[in-house]
Amino acid sequence: MSGSSSTACCRFPVLLVLLLFLLFAGESRAQPAAGDHDTLLAVKKDWGDPPQLKSWDPAAAPDHCNWTGVTCATGGGGAVTGITLSRLHLTGSVPESVCALKSLARLDLSYNNLTGAFPSAALYACAALSFLDLSNNQFSGALPRDIDGLSPAMEHLNLSVNGFDGEVPPAVARLTALKSLLLHTNRFAGAYPAAEISNLAGLKVLTLADNLFAPAPVPAEFAKLTNLTYLWMDKMDLTGEIPEAFSSLTELTVFSLASNKLTGSIPTWVLQHANLQNIYLYNNSLSGELASNVTAMSLVEFDVSTNQLTGEIPEAFGDLKNLTFLALYSNKFTGAIPATVGLLPRLRDIRIQDNQFSGELPPELGKHSPLANLDVGNNDLSGQLPEGLCASGTLYNIVAFDNSFSGEFPAKFGDCVTINHLMLSNNRLSGDFPAKVWSFPKLTTVMIQNNSFTGTLPSEISSKISRIEMGNNMFSGSVPTSATGLKVFHAENNRLAGELPSDMSKLANLTDLIAPGNRITGSIPTSIKLLQKLNTLNLSANRISGAIPPGSIGTLPALTTLDLSDNLLTGGIPSDISNLIDALNLSSNQLTGEVPVLLQIAAYDRSFLGNPGLCARAGSGTNLPTCRGGGRGAHDVLSKGLIILFASIAGVVLISSIGIAWLLFRRRKESQEVTDWKVTAFTQLDFTGSDVLSDIREENEIGSGGSGKVYRIHLGRDEEGAGRMVAVKRIWNPRKVDEKLDKEFESEVKVLGSIRHNNIVKLLCGISSQEAKLLVYEYMENGSLDRWLHHRGREGAPAPLDWPTRLAIAVDAARGLSYMHHDCSQPIVHRDVKSSNILLGPDFQAKIADFGLARMLAKAGEPESVSANGGTFGYMPPEYGYMARVSEKVDVYSFGVVLLELATGKVANDRGAELCLAKWAWRRYQEGPPFDDVADVEIRDDTACLQDVVSVFTLGVICTGEEPQARPSMKDVLHQLVRCCRVPAEAETCRVE
Repeated sequence: MSGSSSTACCRFPVLLVLLLFLLFAGESRAQPAAGDHDTLLAVKKDWGDPPQLKSWDPAAAPDHCNWTGVTCATGGGGAVTGITLSRLHLTGSVPESVCALKSLARLDLSYNNLTGAFPSAALYACAALSFLDLSNNQFSGALPRDIDGLSPAMEHLNLSVNGFDGEVPPAVARLTALKSLLLHTNRFAGAYPAAEISNLAGLKVLTLADNLFAPAPVPAEFAKLTNLTYLWMDKMDLTGEIPEAFSSLTELTVFSLASNKLTGSIPTWVLQHANLQNIYLYNNSLSGELASNVTAMSLVEFDVSTNQLTGEIPEAFGDLKNLTFLALYSNKFTGAIPATVGLLPRLRDIRIQDNQFSGELPPELGKHSPLANLDVGNNDLSGQLPEGLCASGTLYNIVAFDNSFSGEFPAKFGDCVTINHLMLSNNRLSGDFPAKVWSFPKLTTVMIQNNSFTGTLPSEISSKISRIEMGNNMFSGSVPTSATGLKVFHAENNRLAGELPSDMSKLANLTDLIAPGNRITGSIPTSIKLLQKLNTLNLSANRISGAIPPGSIGTLPALTTLDLSDNLLTGGIPSDISNLIDALNLSSNQLTGEVPVLLQIAAYDRSFLGNPGLCARAGSGTNLPTCRGGGRGAHDVLSKGLIILFASIAGVVLISSIGIAWLLFRRRKESQEVTDWKVTAFTQLDFTGSDVLSDIREENEIGSGGSGKVYRIHLGRDEEGAGRMVAVKRIWNPRKVDEKLDKEFESEVKVLGSIRHNNIVKLLCGISSQEAKLLVYEYMENGSLDRWLHHRGREGAPAPLDWPTRLAIAVDAARGLSYMHHDCSQPIVHRDVKSSNILLGPDFQAKIADFGLARMLAKAGEPESVSANGGTFGYMPPEYGYMARVSEKVDVYSFGVVLLELATGKVANDRGAELCLAKWAWRRYQEGPPFDDVADVEIRDDTACLQDVVSVFTLGVICTGEEPQARPSMKDVLHQLVRCCRVPAEAETCRVE
């Protein structure tokens, strides 16, 4: 009894302990669910209850495992193992309560607006954390020296694209489990612990690119990281040669040391690496030749452009069966392109322009791969163009200008309907140009000048074609009668004949009509006045006869260059031709009569040679003979008639003037009590100052800015019954205009009164008094670009712009700025380029506006020439903060921000989001591709345009570089828009890079 009792007594504590263990075990398994639930609510509260975490609501979703960004362990229990809150615009810092989640292994807070120092107080308590991503935020300051206080289980640490500075602490190498270490795009300086990092034996991904490290050689110690698959060390001020020791990195798939100061040759091992898929060594000073024995069979993308490499393309490149992208441009390569390159099955993009390649293109090129882009311009290539270039049906660019290609245009190109750009200028091509090409549905640019092509230019061409440069060939036909998209037509020295189209309304988009040295006959049609965008008209050395029709050419608002010399024109010169302010040539015709008075100045002394019947007034300063009677006879008769007429109505005027004076007095009392208005006209006006002043009322206000308000003024109807409007900017101060606004007014008048360009808003006149100043402009019907990009969701907001329209706007604005910087006698800096200062006409032609801060330079590129006092937040370059005087590169920076706005749809200065669009774009760019997510959501579904969007985005990033001297010129920007975006520019050779 006692024994059994004793046994029972002994068993009870054991069973009790077992029962308690099971209870506590069950409770411990259930506890994380309840504890983590409450911890998440505490995290939300500590974060300030952001609306982005509204789903963290027990009432709406009792199970916290279903809350936004929350991941729980499988198998139940509710233990939180991961939090992913990327791209939610979260602010503040990381709540310390987050590490109360004892099972938390993954924390992703990337792409937010988190600030402050590295949150060590919060994160060091996360004992199980193996994945931490704080990239693309706004953290700053130095990393803690004891950063190894993070969990020893840490495998993925991403601190890239922030503002961390100081040195990279050596302690990071004591996180021995690391497989990924991403520190690129910060402000780290000094040296980095290469020796310590090289001990991270398990490291697969290492990025140190785009920091402020001191110049140093490529660290040979990294050769020990034999598990590396991804090494990104761009823009680190690396010097010297690529270490041969890196041949030990046999697992590398991505190897990028671009934009450093590397010298020497490309090591043989690089092109013999078994796993390398992407090699980026562009923008260095590498020299030497490429390895002849290429065995990197996995190579997909190879870019060594913009170096000083020499030699030939190795024959072994034909063995790179996975190669899709080959970029060798801007080097010193010579020799022929191996025929085997034409057999590569996946090759899509070839960019080998700006070298010294010779010989023929591979004859099989295009037949065996989905070739999309071919850029071989500016080499010494010869022979015929391969007929199979378009065989895949995917080719959109043929850029082969400035070579010595000969023979006929391949007949099969007549079926290459995917072509967007065809650039074959400056070669020796001959034979008939296929007529079918002119109707290709996607073709926008045809540049085939300086060849020996024959054939007929059809009267109707594709509406998509916006640029034709076909000069110095032997084309017949006539000027197209239907080309609704055509903007630039250069056809000098061909055999075009016939008359100009009698109805030129279908050519209304033309900016350049240049066709000298042809056989054009007939007269100038009056419908030429419909070419309201025309900048240049050159029809010299033809057989055009008849009179210059009045009320036509002289009324073209954008025309700055007119050349009708060496024709058969007769009659007088219409007085409205005086509106031209730049180049005029009417020489070698049969014109008669007195030259309009405004043209009787020395500036036009060679504009009328070879017209014996023309004359001018005595002392005019021209080389013309003096008109009979000193050129005043007709004027004297007219004057006498006017005297009689005025005398007869003097009484009526006297009586009426009393009533009019009283009405004017009343009106002036009612309209801001301004007096003594002075009108300064910059073109012929068909309205008076009173017409403008009488309509400056509150209901006509359409905008306002820092220097005044803008009004839309109706001026009745024109001859065709259409409503006429102007825009009036009023600089007003009841206490008289202050000195700053007065200077802005004078600057705008000085600048816009002296220039005229199709992409710069036209200043019609200035109206001023002692108390107010008015600027009267042409009216831009579609308002500002800002309205179309950033007013979404507002009442009356316009529909989103499609991508082709955005591209055209970018090119138009770039043309205007390029003209200001490079083509004016004195370069002009705008100093306030922004989307609200880019105005859009009825067909979305863009013009630069608001020149209140503009200044003229002594000469282009002159540093320290313009005061840095001006601009708009978000568009102002960083040098405004440390330089008293700046150059035209401030406009390049500001225009870069506009490009970013067009590509992303984001605003330049959204303080509630990424603070500064330029800074955000730079960080996103440094993160690397793919870039599909940068495109504005309104155009992202148009997959055909994504490549162009990324090109414009990249160009915007380049334009907004911190160093002014590193930014491209506006002329270069315009060229790049052509090259990257497939939109034609004015009279410039274009190519895709």
